[in-house]
Amino acid sequence: MYAVRLWSVRHARLLERLYQIFEDVCLRLHPLARAVGYERLERPVAAVERRLKGLMFDCQMCGQCVLSSTGMSCPMNCPKGLRNGPCGGVRDDGHCEVKPEMICVWVLAWKGSNQMRNGAAIRNVQLAVDHRLEGRSAWLAVMREKGAAADNTRRRPA
Repeated sequence: MYAVRLWSVRHARLLERLYQIFEDVCLRLHPLARAVGYERLERPVAAVERRLKGLMFDCQMCGQCVLSSTGMSCPMNCPKGLRNGPCGGVRDDGHCEVKPEMICVWVLAWKGSNQMRNGAAIRNVQLAVDHRLEGRSAWLAVMREKGAAADNTRRRPA
């Protein structure tokens, strides 16, 4: 699993492109998802998301995915749970002070973000984790939020 996580960071640019395509498809499906009901879709979509993102990124299903801002390195894999950058204990070789066999997720995040088109997003401060969203689909949250914004844009008179 760790090897796949490292691969994902090395191929952050490719995964960023694939995610953009996926997001576009999801936004086109927003009217259907809204008609079916986002709550009805939550369990099956979260199950697929858990398996796929678990394999690719060792996703912890926080419900507030920031992979696109962290170079495809999930900050929830930090043993200290740091979501906004490395602690003061990153070793000289870039490894974690808590798990010396693991490269710091923030060292990986920096490397991955340097490959991405939106790499500067790593400098954005992330909100604290809302633990009420754990286990919920971040994909559906993005679809609902961006779909609603698109709906509002279409409704505004010119």
